[in-house]
Amino acid sequence: MSGAHARSRGAVSRSGGASAVKVGSSGGATTGKAGPKADLGTEITASLVVFLVALPLCIGVAVASGVPAELGIISGVIGGLVVGAVRGSTLQVSGPAAGLAALVAETVAEVGVAMLGVIVLGSGILQIVLGVVRLGRMFQAISLAVVQGMLAGIGLPLMFSQAYPMADSKAPGTPIENMAGIPGLFAGILTDRQAMIATLLGVVTVVLSFLWKKVPGPVKKIPAALVAVGIGIAVAALPGVDVKTLQVGNLLAAVSVPGGEQFAGLTDTAIITAILTFTVIASAESLFTAAAVDRMHSGPRTRYNTELIAQGAGNTVAGVLGALPITAVVARSSANVQAGAKTRLSRTLHGLWLLAFALLLPQVLALIPISVLAGVLVHSGWKLFAPEEFPKMWRQDRGEFAVMTLTTLVIVATALLEGVLVGLAAGIVLAALRMSQTVIRQHVEDDTAKVVMAGNATFLRLPKVIEALEAAAASGRPRIRLDLTGVTHLDHACRNQVEEFTAQQRGNGVRVELLMPGPAKPVPAEVEPDMPATPDAGPGPGAEWFYLDTRPLPDDYLERPPLVG
Repeated sequence: MSGAHARSRGAVSRSGGASAVKVGSSGGATTGKAGPKADLGTEITASLVVFLVALPLCIGVAVASGVPAELGIISGVIGGLVVGAVRGSTLQVSGPAAGLAALVAETVAEVGVAMLGVIVLGSGILQIVLGVVRLGRMFQAISLAVVQGMLAGIGLPLMFSQAYPMADSKAPGTPIENMAGIPGLFAGILTDRQAMIATLLGVVTVVLSFLWKKVPGPVKKIPAALVAVGIGIAVAALPGVDVKTLQVGNLLAAVSVPGGEQFAGLTDTAIITAILTFTVIASAESLFTAAAVDRMHSGPRTRYNTELIAQGAGNTVAGVLGALPITAVVARSSANVQAGAKTRLSRTLHGLWLLAFALLLPQVLALIPISVLAGVLVHSGWKLFAPEEFPKMWRQDRGEFAVMTLTTLVIVATALLEGVLVGLAAGIVLAALRMSQTVIRQHVEDDTAKVVMAGNATFLRLPKVIEALEAAAASGRPRIRLDLTGVTHLDHACRNQVEEFTAQQRGNGVRVELLMPGPAKPVPAEVEPDMPATPDAGPGPGAEWFYLDTRPLPDDYLERPPLVG
């Protein structure tokens, strides 16, 4: 082994380090000083593209979350200047996420905007702790079906909740109520001219979001959301049009540092639950996004623990300022990659542009129709829902499809945390069932009822084991042979059942031959005088005697279907 390493090092040295460079570029991890070269012009251009994508999203998420629009911009600035400056993920862009909008809105409705800062601050500190103790990759050990179900469970309610602001109306409340109120919403749109105009603006925004990339020429590089905002501003300025526009105040005045009264709320169970929920969901969404963004480029890979610390630092600052929670966002990250960014400079600069725009041109924000922002979020909700993933999962794995669908339905019917917990539990049960594959075959030969088991015999398969044992006892043969030597794992429940059955049948006068898994030990010939001792026979745990039947199985044994499968 050491010689092989020496030869490898020699080969790299003779080739001038070419091999080392090739490995670094293909694996995505830089070793040494080699790394992506920053083109300042490209980085600035990419930062402007990300800024244009982030601006309507920051505002839209804030409105959907039931908080002032300024708080969304503040979180976007923090996502750029704080999270963007930390060396966790190179090209991933963070800010307020549509995926948390429903959760934030529900939390704000329950505990008020003033408590939001404490919750976000607590989540940020927890994220830093998780990153420091190197549990960043823990969030990758979650079933993909649960992740996709979680995203779908976030996206579906988001679409229905934003259908109401698209018509300049107010959503009734819970996801179920929002869905049930859609027919009434449509009836109201048909009788209200201004609501119809607002709805058309929202629909145009959604259509542009889906089709804009198909527009020929360089114009398609302009973000669809920005084009929709421009159209909305122009239509809202027309005579006779009276749609609701964004109400924007002073950015600095929106900052609300939590005080003693808010921190006293940490004794409330609901607040602690909210902190844990925000921590888990925000961390999972950020690290799942990091894995997705890593697949978009060939640059340095994400350092998961460092990235979790970066997200925690951002949320800590956001909490101190009373702003929205921060996560990595796919839309901004993909825009950053597609714009040609290579370093952290572009994502950091985008936060600077957000800050400058909000401070210098706040009056422009007040011209944006709310229905346009709602349309942007309806498109985001559809992308999160990703309906095409359901038939795809059905074709690939119907068990995982069930987990994915269950997670989505529980989130829609209850809340995000409950749905994720149910999904995780369902995923664990599915994995346990699949790991506990027990093959049981039985047949009768002469005076012996034989039962052969193989695989993992756990309590999950106990009904099958009991069924096979009862069938052997019901055969009426004077001898029962239980062969468990092919069992790779025998848990306490199954072992206890087999041993109790053996003792019971022996008490009834039936001769039970028990072959248990594990190394064999020699047994004296006098244990069973009429049976020859074999060198590889030995007593099993709790067995009165033990022997190996060396007679061959019937020729058609392997072709016989299992009586209990």
